[in-house]
Amino acid sequence: MSRALLGKMAVPSSSPVFSGGFVVPLIWAMACLANGEVTVQPVTTAGYNSTEETHTNVTGNSTVPSACGHKQTIDCGLYCGFCDHEFHGERIDCLALFLTHVCLFTFKNEMEPLNSSDWCIWGKVNRLYSNLSQCTEDMSDCLLIPWPNPLVEQTFVDIHSTYFQECPTEEFNDPPPSVVFALVITPICLIPLMVSLVVLKTKNGDGNS
Repeated sequence: MSRALLGKMAVPSSSPVFSGGFVVPLIWAMACLANGEVTVQPVTTAGYNSTEETHTNVTGNSTVPSACGHKQTIDCGLYCGFCDHEFHGERIDCLALFLTHVCLFTFKNEMEPLNSSDWCIWGKVNRLYSNLSQCTEDMSDCLLIPWPNPLVEQTFVDIHSTYFQECPTEEFNDPPPSVVFALVITPICLIPLMVSLVVLKTKNGDGNS
């Protein structure tokens, strides 16, 4: 396996780690690319910050070019190449694979060291939550799939039902009726008082002049 190719394999800003069941076929696919079965020549094109890759097999026959997004933080070509030449399915299905085995896998691994009581403390999970969001955005952008999308939305629904469903929400409930009444009635009572003060001040001013 080409160490140089693996060395170029950059991960998203969330630093995802591939699961055991997913890394084997992906690395195998990268090895095939490195061994010359398929070569990729990225060509920058005008438009939506994307690259167009012409894939050529060992017989020299060019395949239909496929568009791929461009990100500074990761090598989108590797993910697009896997989806287009090894996954043999729709890109939206390939995105579902990446979201599960890259983004969610990393998020779950980072959440494991925390106690379940810490899951409800935003200061301890906000970085992990942001990393997950960034990972889903990076993967979608690489495959030129609009973000957010139903797959991403379902991903966050799943993690909320798994990790944050039991978090207390009392702090977000409406205050007691007595507090609401006091907050509403106070400014109402102050309005006549302020009007009276303004009128009195105006009269005193006119008398002095």
